[in-house]
Amino acid sequence: MRHLLDIESTSVEDILKILDTAEIFLKVLDQPSKKLPTLKGKTVLLMFLEPSTRTQISFEMAAKRLSADTVSFSPSRSSMQKGETLLDTLLNLQAMEIDAIVVRATSPGTPHFLAKHTNAKVINAGDGAHEHPTQALLDAFTVRKHLGRLEGLKILIVGDILHSRVARSNLFLWRKFNCEVYFSGPPTLVPKEFEKLGAKIVELDEYIDKVDVIMALRLQRERMEGSFIPSQREYRMFWGITSERLRRIPESTLIMHPGPVNWGMEMDWEVNERRNTVILDQVRNGVAVRMSVLYHLLAREK
Repeated sequence: MRHLLDIESTSVEDILKILDTAEIFLKVLDQPSKKLPTLKGKTVLLMFLEPSTRTQISFEMAAKRLSADTVSFSPSRSSMQKGETLLDTLLNLQAMEIDAIVVRATSPGTPHFLAKHTNAKVINAGDGAHEHPTQALLDAFTVRKHLGRLEGLKILIVGDILHSRVARSNLFLWRKFNCEVYFSGPPTLVPKEFEKLGAKIVELDEYIDKVDVIMALRLQRERMEGSFIPSQREYRMFWGITSERLRRIPESTLIMHPGPVNWGMEMDWEVNERRNTVILDQVRNGVAVRMSVLYHLLAREK
């Protein structure tokens, strides 16, 4: 594996290697001493060109747990504010002997562009509405930990599918394991074109009690121009994981969200009282999964 740019082109074999290795790193994170010397001497550049909390801190923790050095790049405090292009920035950073670049960008395809112009390993931490591969990996890791398998599951993803890189990466991943993937949400946010990628578009209330996993997504207002939903109240009424709907969801069904959550709209707070709500497990598992990705890209080459 040269880079991790998307799930669509990542093999099942590589996905399983990453998940299996993450199992080992998760055990390391349970130890009093959580640091390994595996990537000592390596430098990981965190190039986040749009805001992030969980993903950026998770990658930074993953790198430091493996003893790599990290450098954070902020476009607002860089020469890009003076007109320097992304390519010029990349070439100058590469001259400083960067080993890996974790990039989040507004424009789809940015990680692929960087990968063509650098010798460093490139990891896509989310590119526009295209993909978010490590989120799909940590979601799969979390599901396997709780349900014991990846194959043949029924996955319902509800919310803003149109703008969601998480939905796309999860769709590509689960289809690789012969799972049924259902999308639900406002018609303005769940275009019929997604059926061509292998998803089935359904009514939430018809499937909420028939699936193994329910994943709610954030309404990405920062990517919306115009009105995509009538109101927050109506969104909650028709597509929210409300306390009323919660009573219809089997106890065995996992409830997930990649965060951040708009509580009271995408989900009611009572969701947190459920044993199989695994939102914080996703966050914790993300560190182990990203340690595994860094390991396979930077340590396995030795």
